[in-house]
This record gives sequence, C-alpha cells and structure tokens, in this order.
Amino acid sequence: MVKINFLDTPGNAEFSAEVIQALSVVKGAVLMIDGAKGIDIGTQAILSDLNQRNIPTVIFINKMDKEGADPDRVKNELSQLDVIPEEWGGDVQFAHISAKAGTGVDELLEAVLMQSELLELTAPTQGMAAGVVIESRLDKGRGPVATVLVQSGQLSQGD
Repeated sequence: MVKINFLDTPGNAEFSAEVIQALSVVKGAVLMIDGAKGIDIGTQAILSDLNQRNIPTVIFINKMDKEGADPDRVKNELSQLDVIPEEWGGDVQFAHISAKAGTGVDELLEAVLMQSELLELTAPTQGMAAGVVIESRLDKGRGPVATVLVQSGQLSQGD
C-alpha cells in the first residue's frame, strides 16, 4: 500500500512562513490552480519557490465543472512562467479535476504515484518518528498542537 500525504498550505500572506517551512522539507509538490481564475500572484510566488528549490511538481487544474474553466488558458499562463506540460514537451504532469463532481481524482493520484516512483521516494517506517514541525499553536482545551511532517519512523497516538 502506498500512502500519500497532502499538506494544504493556503496561499495567502498570513501563511507564507508555513509554506516556506513546508517547502524546506518536501520532496515533491502538488499545486492546485483554479481552472476558472487561472494564475494569481500567490501561485506565481509558490512556483518561483518550487523552481528555486528544484522541487518536482504535479499541477492539478481544479473546478473543471465551473463555467469559464479553461485548462488551456491556465497552461498558457504557466508556460510563460517556464512551467511546461508534458503533452507540450515539458516535464510537468497535469491533471484536470472537478472536486465537486469527483472527476479526475484517479488521474491526479496516478500522476502523483508516477512522480514518486520516478523520484524513488521512500521513508523508513520503523523506529521512533522524526520529522519537521510545519506549524504549532497552544490550544486552551488540548495544550500544544502541531502539524508535523513525519519523515521517518512511526508516530503513534500520544507520542
């Protein structure tokens, strides 16, 4: 069984430190772009960071069920940022998704799995957990709470 962890890093300025922390430890990225809106300044910044760190990226164009969704427009905008789809001779995998309708999810997961195989991504699953804290906070009812990207070992409830 292959496990895929998705770390949602919102693209607004408030979370920029979280995004930078996440990018410092990931081996690959999945970037969601709204098919009706296209590329915005936040997406441009993330793509720049991904390119600077040479992080392989799978892009999924979401909201394909929405009126005005145009994946070719999005791909043209991305090509101006040197992000070239595989079908255009580049090295970036794309998937077209409608999260609302549930279509294209298999295509996305297949692209992510293919990328992980190409990169030979594995992590030891035995022993104590080791990882990186992406964000943390103090919750009045629960105490310290953290989002941790486990890089090796096994994290169990209560650890």
